[in-house]
Amino acid sequence: MPDVPPILISLTAFGAAEVKRHGQRYFAELSRAAGADGVEVRGELLAVPPAASELAALRATGNVRVYSSPEGLWAADGTLDAGALHRALGIADQLGAARLKMSIGGFGAGSAASLRDLQNTLADAPCELVIENDQTPAAGTVAALRRFFAAADGAGLALPMTFDMGNWHTLGECPLQAAAVFATRVGYVHAKGMHRRPDQWVAVPLAESSAPWRAVLRGLPVDVPWAIEYPLVGDDLPAVTRREVNLLRAAARLQKETA
Repeated sequence: MPDVPPILISLTAFGAAEVKRHGQRYFAELSRAAGADGVEVRGELLAVPPAASELAALRATGNVRVYSSPEGLWAADGTLDAGALHRALGIADQLGAARLKMSIGGFGAGSAASLRDLQNTLADAPCELVIENDQTPAAGTVAALRRFFAAADGAGLALPMTFDMGNWHTLGECPLQAAAVFATRVGYVHAKGMHRRPDQWVAVPLAESSAPWRAVLRGLPVDVPWAIEYPLVGDDLPAVTRREVNLLRAAARLQKETA
């Protein structure tokens, strides 16, 4: 049986209200019991500022693989947000997360000089930085991210990408075309089904997707972590979670077998 990528769960999948009610540790433990290989802790669902006891409790689960910061790396004026970067690195370290996920924020034409500062900071970082396509035109379109990665590569800063399958739809971009552009640098995948409502795209379970999620995954690496980032709801939440973990794992296994 071929090895498959680690299947993670982004804890936003359980809904912000429920996560704030029960805490991210509760859902990290539920995820483990349901067969997930780890979780992505979300900064926007932590206390402000995060309590050391909360971070320690999450670390104690031994299940945190990724920390997702809600802050962008560059401010709206194009300057590197060193404060946001150091806050995120500090939290990731306290969680014991191997990866830190951030967007490029307001990176622009005048931002390239600050890539050296980013490189110097990351040289001593306890985790790997992965860049996500978010839902903003400045940090989530193919064009914006191609410019950023070209500048980073030119500065000798090779950064992997978090490929969020759904965010492309939100910005009117084609995820299949994005996969063709970025597949070789993808280090982490946010898997989700997407459904088109009259006014917007929304994330849905894979089986309910009107977008071609299997085709998108076929265009992406199968040797990097794949994370569930779509709604996990139901009366028997552990069973629902286990079913979705098994579905994504089966898709990864099939992709490995037919590669």
